[in-house]
Amino acid sequence: MANRQSGETYNERSKGKDVRTSNIVAAKSVANAIRTSLGPRGMDKLIQLSGNEVVISNDGATILSKMKVLHPAAKMLVELSQSQDIQAGDGTTTVVVLAGALLEACASLLSKGIHPTQISSSFLRAAEVACGFLKQVGKPVALQDREKLLHAVETCLSSKVVAQNSDLLAPIAVDSVLSLMDKELQENNVDLRDIRMVQQMGGTVDDTELVDGLVLTKGASKTAGGPSAMKDAKIALIQYCLSAPKTDMDNNVVVSDYAAMDRILREERKYILNQCKQIKKSGANVVLIQKSILRDAYNELSLHFLAKMGILVVTDIERPDVDFICRTLGCHPIAHEDQLAPEKLGTAANVADVWMEGGHNKVVKFTGVANPGKTVTVLLRGSNELVLSEANRSLHDAQCVVRSLVKERFLIAGGGAAETEAALRLKEYAVGLTGKDAYCFAAFADALEVIPYTLAENAGMKPIEVVTELRAKHSAGMQGAGINVKKGIVSDMYELNVLQPLLVSTSAIQLATETVSMIMKVDDLIVVQ
Repeated sequence: MANRQSGETYNERSKGKDVRTSNIVAAKSVANAIRTSLGPRGMDKLIQLSGNEVVISNDGATILSKMKVLHPAAKMLVELSQSQDIQAGDGTTTVVVLAGALLEACASLLSKGIHPTQISSSFLRAAEVACGFLKQVGKPVALQDREKLLHAVETCLSSKVVAQNSDLLAPIAVDSVLSLMDKELQENNVDLRDIRMVQQMGGTVDDTELVDGLVLTKGASKTAGGPSAMKDAKIALIQYCLSAPKTDMDNNVVVSDYAAMDRILREERKYILNQCKQIKKSGANVVLIQKSILRDAYNELSLHFLAKMGILVVTDIERPDVDFICRTLGCHPIAHEDQLAPEKLGTAANVADVWMEGGHNKVVKFTGVANPGKTVTVLLRGSNELVLSEANRSLHDAQCVVRSLVKERFLIAGGGAAETEAALRLKEYAVGLTGKDAYCFAAFADALEVIPYTLAENAGMKPIEVVTELRAKHSAGMQGAGINVKKGIVSDMYELNVLQPLLVSTSAIQLATETVSMIMKVDDLIVVQ
């Protein structure tokens, strides 16, 4: 009886061990796939999607979201990078590489006979202690210190495809986020959905601009000879149709003589003219017409009447854009012509059709707006779709860096300096511990060094020599010592202004540790059909 029980226990344990090993191998393979894209000298990935669409990026979250991952543990790492993207916006590659290193440390600890639950709890405590050390070495920053913010954003952009345009994109990222806050800059968070990114093909990334107002991608309708610019604009956003009414169900009208046909056309003309007069009477001189799926939102006759009245018309406003437009222009959407009133109109000092140089279309720019909703628009330019989409992702990451500083106003050194400092202090801390905790804390500290190791490796330096030199300099009290990938040496990151928000590093350590802890606690894989 005793033998049978021990046999069952043995089988159970071996199964748990196999599943754990399988999970570690699968997750590590995902981490290794994007490890080469870490840092300013990291490689880009060319991703071919279904439908022959091509994406070029070195953003961890973007690469992993496009990868077709089947293993459940590997999927956890994909979700991990997305969590980091939401929490901090930057460090999406770092968090996955760190998780891979922690899993390797777990495999080593498991081989020593330490229980997975013990490893999991020790790692969570080690992450807390490491984040505490980083907060101690972090330098407080005021949001009024524009130069420091620009340095942090430039560090983020240095590893992107559009790194050569960081001189232009960094100020745009800082200004666009800070413009969402009040003058005292006291808020603890900003909503990046208040920044509208408008992509326009043509020109180069250097033509990108920040518009304090609104940009609509479709030019004004001039088929009927209407105006293409308007000063002191009174703007009406209408959600009803400027066309002949239709019945709720399909029907046919049979006209037997010309007199009846003439009467129908006359009535239609009279109906549309009355609608246009209502708009003119309200004082509106710019009309935005929302797209309609039930019937034509407008017809040639309505555009003709509005043009004769000197009203600028922009058609095909998408439903999801209505809220942003209303908050920017201070107008209210008008669902019926009876609701047209001067107090529902928005205002702008200038509305004009602008030709996109290097492109083949026009956009409508609204400037001098009241902007009660504190919104801003970035007009992105690029020579092709690949550059445009990567510039959009890079600028979003840069804005997230500024948002991280709004949330937690501390800066730390980049270039692997923060991770090396945390690893060194954690090792010293582990010396004072006893039992299995000491092993786990030391293994966690070693795993943190994967970031400077990988940065050096991707820059073509000798990683072991570099990490050893980093340890020596940090032991000597040089907290800002990090890897200068441009010169291939170890330098003081504070002097080089290679800075990053504290939130990016602490969030990466905490999220990676939580994911690894979860993977460690899994001892079976159940497939349900």
